[in-house]
Parts: sequence; structure tokens; C-alpha cells
Amino acid sequence: MPVRSVPGSASIANPEGGKLFAPSAARNLDVLCDLLEQVVHADGTRALELASGTGQHVVGYAARLSGYSWQPTEAEPSRLQSIDAYAAEARLPNVQPATALDATASGWGATQKPQDLIVLSNLLHLISTAEAQCLIRESATALAPKGRLVIYGPFSRGGELTSPGDERFHASLTAHDPEIGYKDDFDVLDWAARAGLDPVEVIEMPANNLALVLSHPTL
Repeated sequence: MPVRSVPGSASIANPEGGKLFAPSAARNLDVLCDLLEQVVHADGTRALELASGTGQHVVGYAARLSGYSWQPTEAEPSRLQSIDAYAAEARLPNVQPATALDATASGWGATQKPQDLIVLSNLLHLISTAEAQCLIRESATALAPKGRLVIYGPFSRGGELTSPGDERFHASLTAHDPEIGYKDDFDVLDWAARAGLDPVEVIEMPANNLALVLSHPTL
């Protein structure tokens, strides 16, 4: 995908020793772990995190869902070291070394082993519509039969932004880059259906976020 910068309000990653630290990732980690425990299959074994960012999330996921082997990925080279630093500090046997992956690029889905779970948090509003559609198509290709794709973040709802905070944030994003901004929940579900994914749940989350849980049907 093209290298996109985002407003400072969208992403904060402050250096902390050998790691990067994002306060927003720290705030929502427990919420996301609770979500995953609620929606994933107990018999799954392979999980892929797209856009792992600083690495704070994946070690939390791996600790709470220890039956899965977690593969963190990231398109930004400077963040791969941070992800591995968090994993080394946590000393968890089920976190694999971070790998470079641009989740908005065509073709990566076919290069993956079939995944029981794919997790994406707080990215769709920072990429274009075409990039988001590609990400969902490639995720569908990478999923194992009955595998689940969990997408978390801010969305518009039926074409409407539902809080003043969302209106301000969306406006700041589109002012910075007209191609990015909030995606609509109905649109994302439609893109997923075109990719062959079935909706499982749409879950209201804290801070006016949503979690979209999608499933690859049994083949």
C-alpha cells in the first residue's frame, strides 16, 4: 500500500526502551482479549494478527488464548523490532517472530497457512476503501474452513457518524488524507459477503467502537 501518514491523534507510539508504547493499545487490550475469548473457536490452533503495531496486543492475546500459535505481522519495518521485544519480554512460547506483511497488498492470503483466526484492530479507518476491500479479500483467502476474522475499531453506522467525537476524528482523518476515514459497518459487511465470508456477530464495544466477527463457511 502507499505509505500513509496519519494525524497525531490517530496513533501514538512513544519509545520505551527497546519497545514502542501506544497508550490506546494499553487501554483496549483487556477489552479485546475478552472479545476474542468470547468469539473464537476453542479448538483453533493458528492465529494471525494483521497490523500488529507496537506488539502490545499480540502478547496479551497469546497469554489469554494460549491454545493458539500467534503470528504477528506489520507493514512498518520500524515496528517489527518492537513486536519482537514485547514477545521476548513476555517469554511466551506461542508467539512467533514478527514478519513483514502489508495486509492491503494483493496476494498475501494465498501465501499463508490456513488460519483459524485473523485479528485486525484499529486499521480500517486509516486506509482507503480499496485497501480495506483488498485486506478483507486476502483475509478470506487465508482463513481455514470455519476460521474467523475479527475486525475491531471505529465505524460509521448505516451511513451516520454517531457521536461528536467520531465526527471530529473522521474529519481530522479526511482533512489529512481524503482517501482514509471511517468505513461504514454495512459496507464492510457487504465487502465481506462478496469475499465469501458470513457474518457471525456485530458487537458493540466500549468507546463507541464495533467488533465485526466474520466466518469462513465450511467448504
